Amino acid sequence: MSWLGLEEKVAIVTGGASGIGKAVCHGLAEVGAKVVVADVDEAGAMRTKDELKDSFGGEHISITADVTSKPSVDNMVQSTLKSFGRIDLLVNNAGILIPRLLVDPAGKEEITGEIWDKMISINQKGYFLCAQAVARVMIQSGRGGVIINMTSESGLEGSEGQSVYAATKAAIYTMTRSWAKELGRHNIRVVGIAPGIVEQTALRSEEYERALAYARGITVEELRRKYKQVAIPLGRSGKLSEVANAICFLASDRASYIHGTTINISGGKTRA
Repeated sequence: MSWLGLEEKVAIVTGGASGIGKAVCHGLAEVGAKVVVADVDEAGAMRTKDELKDSFGGEHISITADVTSKPSVDNMVQSTLKSFGRIDLLVNNAGILIPRLLVDPAGKEEITGEIWDKMISINQKGYFLCAQAVARVMIQSGRGGVIINMTSESGLEGSEGQSVYAATKAAIYTMTRSWAKELGRHNIRVVGIAPGIVEQTALRSEEYERALAYARGITVEELRRKYKQVAIPLGRSGKLSEVANAICFLASDRASYIHGTTINISGGKTRA
């Protein structure tokens, strides 16, 4: 058994078909976990599952899952139990980011009720539905488990042009702490992860950069220069694999006393 001891553990990763979620799936499979790649993108989830089997071997499955739908989340959990008989880890990762202004004098890129509802539903309600369904199974099993919530420093600092996203991530900070207080007695650890600037993902696409640059009144080129001007003592953006490595550690018994807190993975990033 490896130092982390995650062999044979069963892990559900939501939003596992791309970006950080996909990197987490790879990281967990590499250390021997059985990974459930859950994503609304059915084809993408299947591709990721096949990559895991080709690269690392082991037993992995993909499940089409809409985290905003309780029946879909319940199906994700029951399908996992049918395949593996247990759930040891949930990585609440599925999310969406749509840059918009509270008020846009030009009337082009304002927050609408539809955008508000969509982001709250995926980024906040989705975490609640998945955590509730998985925690119920963990409690019934008597084995406990780990729930890791993906949040962001924007949840503490706010973010120009991204107020709704920041609000959902602020909620995840407090949900993590609250669930930790409720679930600790059942030997379920709840931990948050807050990545800093990392390699490009679907959340940092060209479309996203254009929308965010507009919201901040600058060009895309200026936005990209600002990324480089942020003070990161390590002098570089983070790697997706580094986020995955931290999650593998936090999911293991080596992190058995880390609970109810959120850990920044930011290279020491500051605004100074």
